[in-house]
Amino acid sequence: MGLRQGGGSFRVILCENEYMIAVEVQHYLSRARDFLKGMDLLKDDLTGYRYSPALLGIHSAISYSDALRTGMGCTDVSADDHRNAARDLKSRLSARKYEDQKGAEKLDHLLGKTRKKIAYFPEASDVDEIKSVVLHVERFASWAEKTGKQLNIAGW
Repeated sequence: MGLRQGGGSFRVILCENEYMIAVEVQHYLSRARDFLKGMDLLKDDLTGYRYSPALLGIHSAISYSDALRTGMGCTDVSADDHRNAARDLKSRLSARKYEDQKGAEKLDHLLGKTRKKIAYFPEASDVDEIKSVVLHVERFASWAEKTGKQLNIAGW
């Protein structure tokens, strides 16, 4: 009966869910932008902060991915395997017929060997590797910002 007369409680639940998704998206987006600012602050002093800019950048990319995926309906973005996040992002973009998937490919690269090498491997990463990570993150962040807006993700 409620559906025939303007939606009733069903409409309220949908509005509530969309609002909650927007709040979650804003949470991840805020983190992404915060990590990105931290990366920007440290990227010019690689002698004092060699790994910090790269790690902050990688975490920024993860948070941007979480924001995009949450906005596209993913209900569990807390997976330990971040490479699955890149695959899930690609899948969700394809389902929406979003053609520009270069950012999802950059994310896959950042979350693969690059992340493991910088975070866990004992051999030192040279300055050029760190600069490359920073550049990839900047490009990914730009792509994510554009993509979130183009897809009209709630909370973006």
